Amino acid sequence: MSEQSNDDVETRAETPAERRRRRAAFLRELDEAKELQARVHPRRTKNERMRQALRMRTFRI
Repeated sequence: MSEQSNDDVETRAETPAERRRRRAAFLRELDEAKELQARVHPRRTKNERMRQALRMRTFRI
């Protein structure tokens, strides 16, 4: 049995199209996870939104 190491897969050059497709899938899953967390922990989400608004207001030019 020949072993193919993961290094062969990682060193292979990835086309820009593959990278964009993988990135789009990751961002979709991340967005879904954020929506789920917002439903499960509404107070935490509200606090995070308020902190983000404060940060944006603080660094406004």
